[in-house]
Amino acid sequence: MYKKLIINVTEHETRVALLEDGTIAEFFIERRDDSDITGNIYKGRVQRVLPGMQAAFVNIGLDQAAFIYVSDIGGSYPDAESHITINNWPDHDCFFTQGHKGCPIEDLLTEGQEIMIQVAKSPIGTKGSRITSYISLPARFLVLMPTSDHIGISRRIEDEKERSRIRNLVLSLRKDNLGYIIRTAAEGLEEDKIASEMKFLDNLWENIQNKYKVMSAPCLIHQELTVSLRAVRDLLTREVQKLIIDSREGYEAILSFLDTFMPSLKNAVELYEGTEPIFDAHNLEGDISRALKRKVWLKSGGYIIIEQTEALTVVDVNTGRYVGKHNLEETILKTNLEAVKEIAYQIRLRDIGGIIIIDFIDMERRGNQDKVFSALKDAFKKDRSKTHILPMSEMGLIQMTRKRVRKSIHQILCEPCFYCEGEGKLISRQTICYMVYREAIRNAYDMTGHQLTIHVHPQIAGLLHGEENHLIMALEHKIGRQVMVYPNPKFHLEEFDIIEVQGG
Repeated sequence: MYKKLIINVTEHETRVALLEDGTIAEFFIERRDDSDITGNIYKGRVQRVLPGMQAAFVNIGLDQAAFIYVSDIGGSYPDAESHITINNWPDHDCFFTQGHKGCPIEDLLTEGQEIMIQVAKSPIGTKGSRITSYISLPARFLVLMPTSDHIGISRRIEDEKERSRIRNLVLSLRKDNLGYIIRTAAEGLEEDKIASEMKFLDNLWENIQNKYKVMSAPCLIHQELTVSLRAVRDLLTREVQKLIIDSREGYEAILSFLDTFMPSLKNAVELYEGTEPIFDAHNLEGDISRALKRKVWLKSGGYIIIEQTEALTVVDVNTGRYVGKHNLEETILKTNLEAVKEIAYQIRLRDIGGIIIIDFIDMERRGNQDKVFSALKDAFKKDRSKTHILPMSEMGLIQMTRKRVRKSIHQILCEPCFYCEGEGKLISRQTICYMVYREAIRNAYDMTGHQLTIHVHPQIAGLLHGEENHLIMALEHKIGRQVMVYPNPKFHLEEFDIIEVQGG
């Protein structure tokens, strides 16, 4: 399977698409609003301890307090007392080394206490960040777990001799019994590269500890990589043949990153300098737009409906226009099997997480139900997010869970519809501004006039004249023309018109 990464960078937004055989399989987006803080490490202050929920709220300097469960408190810090001091800890057998199994949260945390934590899940909807005191620091080949002494190995490294070799290598090189996870990319590596990355991670951890000691809570003490560099670190593997980016600054940052960690992969990086927007050149905008739709049609004429709530996603399968050829059971089985592939594709592309309920069309034969269940499990094998799928129930439902650490693209790109009081979804006003920006660039290359006028809904005009005015300035600089924005109260929120103005 041919894989490549396409990265679109502007000053306000970065978008990353993973393509498999020319089809977008995963999509990531990062904006300037700091909404994605997964992986960041903070020095926080405990606001409130809730014994009844065995959880606590922690102020990490954001608008919403983060929350931590008792099971996420623990670790084996080299300097444990400077990070978490347990009330009367000599009376307990649960101090640090093996976590705090069985210890109530009121014996572990008190209000006003300072604690080093890492964000495990970014804020989603009305929920604040979920945090943990079990720190993990990922690099290209290894993940350092300074609060553990465990050595883990990726299941994708299947050769037992190689697993044993690389595990013994890490054991012989590690200091202070720190824990590590050996990533798939480490397969076949020599000792010097492993040692070099371990030294880098050790120095990073020492720097984080030093910051923790001198900085005042609440504060950020370590920020995770940008979405572009995360894609390079986590996705630019032997399976990905090429990375194409349309920003020279981003291109040079990636080459600098590769110089440090993966110099052999520098030839796989290409700077896109075409006049056509990079996502248009690879026909990605249409797929992204379809990923926001509630209804997705299947080739046979059937369709699936995807409904997302804050904690639960429901997928409904329907035969639609497909009437089959022979009998009802065959028609239903074919529709369900076709839906399986599209469901797995859409869940991965939309980055849907949490609890997912799939309502397949009822099948009478148990053998056919098993076929659909097996096909669904196979379809998720290449998903990098952890999934757990239960067998089909008697009602034709399959329940599954998928690990969620960030907002889905639907939550990022859409907002509640004010036309129907939140019953449906509109493309968000900020996203429309970015769409106007991209469409104006797209049109400008074919225009000869000295000015562009953009007619939009009054709310979009207000945004482009106010908070998002930087888009207009960036657009004028990029196309070398004056840009004027006019409100049109007759326009739907998502409607806009771009007109060329000739001289005179």
